[in-house]
Amino acid sequence: MRLVSFVLSCALTFSVTLVKAQKLIPADKGWSNNSVNAVVFRKNSITTKADTQFIAYYAPDKKMVLGKRHIKQDQFITQKTQYAGNTNDAHNSISIAIDGDGYLHVSWDHHGHPLRYAKSIKPYSLELGPKMEMTGLNEGKVTYPQFFNMPNGNLIFMYRDGQSGQGNLAINQYDVKTKQWKQLHSSLIDGERKRNAYWQACIGSDGVIHVSWVWRESPDVASNHDMCYAKSDDGGITWKKSNGELYDLPITAQSAEIACQIPQKSELINQTSMTVDKQGNPVIASYWKEKGSEIPQYHIIYRNHGDWEVNSLDFRKTPFSLSGVGTKQIPISRPHIVAGGKKKPVYYLMFRDEERGEKVSLAKVSSLQKGKMKIMDLTDFSVGSWEPSYDTELWKEKSKLQMFVQKVVQVDGEGMAEVEPQMVYVLEVK
Repeated sequence: MRLVSFVLSCALTFSVTLVKAQKLIPADKGWSNNSVNAVVFRKNSITTKADTQFIAYYAPDKKMVLGKRHIKQDQFITQKTQYAGNTNDAHNSISIAIDGDGYLHVSWDHHGHPLRYAKSIKPYSLELGPKMEMTGLNEGKVTYPQFFNMPNGNLIFMYRDGQSGQGNLAINQYDVKTKQWKQLHSSLIDGERKRNAYWQACIGSDGVIHVSWVWRESPDVASNHDMCYAKSDDGGITWKKSNGELYDLPITAQSAEIACQIPQKSELINQTSMTVDKQGNPVIASYWKEKGSEIPQYHIIYRNHGDWEVNSLDFRKTPFSLSGVGTKQIPISRPHIVAGGKKKPVYYLMFRDEERGEKVSLAKVSSLQKGKMKIMDLTDFSVGSWEPSYDTELWKEKSKLQMFVQKVVQVDGEGMAEVEPQMVYVLEVK
């Protein structure tokens, strides 16, 4: 049975403030001729274990660089690894995670390629061992590798097996006790060789895994449609709808729960972000245009008293259109969202918009129901085609928001710019 979503569109009232008291911590100059270092789907670009923060990016010579710092110090120790990537393709990003024993896991350079994965030789080390398999299963056409930390120290690894318009979501699990990977699902979300799911995921403090996704019917981004949802409360083995109903796996277009119905050709972007609030409710951020409008707006989709609701932030004034294949040059970034607040939820939407001078910006939404919002620019300089990624573990453990920042230039359709290498920073948000 398909759940029909309840949608509440509400224009938020907002004010504008320039925040100057931010802190930039430099690492070193990195590749910036496209957005491969600064795409939204990096899980993770930076991550913290105990008091050590790790960072990863491509150097100007395309070699992968790893770095670390004590969280209270303003200097990274960096090390160029033995591995390189095809930085000409902005899909081929680097994702990292630290397991419960302190080992660094790295996956890089994928766009329909065999798995590239390595692990540090010892805990908290920047030195990587040899490239290796995880499970040896379904590792021939990997795209969008993403790590997620479980509360027990294990890792979840998600990736697309297949290609745009024809692909499946595969999930592996790393056990810190056995130090072994196993495949949980070769096809959790099955495109049936007709479509593929572009997902975003998060893991709550209770260990529940949340996944949401849009369907794409072809390689053309204009064929994106609908926002769907699933969750797992047993480490990724079984999956449920938001009402607790068990899915028959794999999930398909016919069986998927639709959190928000969005037609094709709505300028709906793929691969955005989601989080959970302190009550464990899923919160999804994306952008698309409403019927009758030509202006794509950021939207927040969330669960409220058992129903799916939607808020449009409605502060943008400029229309644009999404169509075609490859990495697009888009006047706004895909958003990232986190949920905070001590007594009641507060949501922070990270983004970049040409209307605001391509700065790192933050929308603080203090009430989804009442429509209260404040927009802050966190830099006084342009970051070009940058998209947000942040230290998920530092936010979970200490409610400190720190973002990976680098000015990059993305030419439409996997084009390449000719620019000088730009500094890679961690932005500490006050």
